[in-house]
Amino acid sequence: MTKDISSAVSLDYQLPMQADMIRSYLPQRYPFLLVDRVTDVVPNQSIKGLKNVSINEEFFQGHFPGLPIMPGVLIVESMAQIAGILGFMSAGKRPRDGYMFLFAGADKVRFKRQVIPGDTLILSAELLMQRRGIFKFSCQAHVEGKIVASAEILVSEQQITLI
Repeated sequence: MTKDISSAVSLDYQLPMQADMIRSYLPQRYPFLLVDRVTDVVPNQSIKGLKNVSINEEFFQGHFPGLPIMPGVLIVESMAQIAGILGFMSAGKRPRDGYMFLFAGADKVRFKRQVIPGDTLILSAELLMQRRGIFKFSCQAHVEGKIVASAEILVSEQQITLI
C-alpha cells in the first residue's frame, strides 16, 4: 500500500533551483554533489534537473587519460541524487532536520551512450512507489535529447544524528 504524503510537501523553493537550495536538500558536497540545477518539480511525482560536465572534473584525470568519459557509476549517482531531492521534497524533510535518503539499490541499469566533457546531462526521476520509508524511482539521463542511461533507483529514508 502506498502512503499518501502530499500533505507533507514543502513548497519553499523557486525554480530553477540553484546550488544553495540544492545543497539544502542533499548532504553531498564537492566533489560528489552531481546536480547543478533543478529545472522542474512536481512533488510526489517527478523532477528534472541537470549536471554540467566539465573537463575540470577530477574523475577525468584517470577515466580515461586521452579519452575522457564520465564513469557510468557517477551517472547513476547523479540520477540517485536528483531522485533523492524529489524524495526529500515529497516527504517535506531535509538533511538539517536529521534525515537522509540513502542509496538503497539500482535495478534495470542501462548505459546507451558515452558522456564526455562539455555535455549537459539532463536528469529526470519519476516517483513510482513509496512505502515505509523506501522510495522507488524511474530515472533517466539524456544528452542532446538522446538517452545515455536509465535505471530504477531505490532510496531509503533514514533518521540520523548530526555530529
